[in-house]
Amino acid sequence: MKKINIVKKNEDFNRIIQTCKSYKTKYFFIYLEENTNEIYHFGFSVGKKIGNAVTRNHIKRQIKQILSEKNYQNGFNCIIIVRKSVLSSTYQQMKEDLLEEISKLELIKENI
Repeated sequence: MKKINIVKKNEDFNRIIQTCKSYKTKYFFIYLEENTNEIYHFGFSVGKKIGNAVTRNHIKRQIKQILSEKNYQNGFNCIIIVRKSVLSSTYQQMKEDLLEEISKLELIKENI
């Protein structure tokens, strides 16, 4: 995942979380905001309750890897907050859960 596609500013995180609709899965909370940009953005949040810095960074790297495997439509901002239940899951379970919800939200480009 390219750096240009990542939300980093705190005010962007707060705006999206406070004003946008949330979707709850077994391992994630997903907040989705439509925008008019010609690019999509993802933001990740892994709280301190999940584990130490090594564990949190490992989970973020896994999520980025899962998301980089697909092509996405333009014009949205998406914040993914990791739930504590992710600690008892495998990479494959995380991947299935995340991709299932993202495809329900119709963010993945259709191959024509």
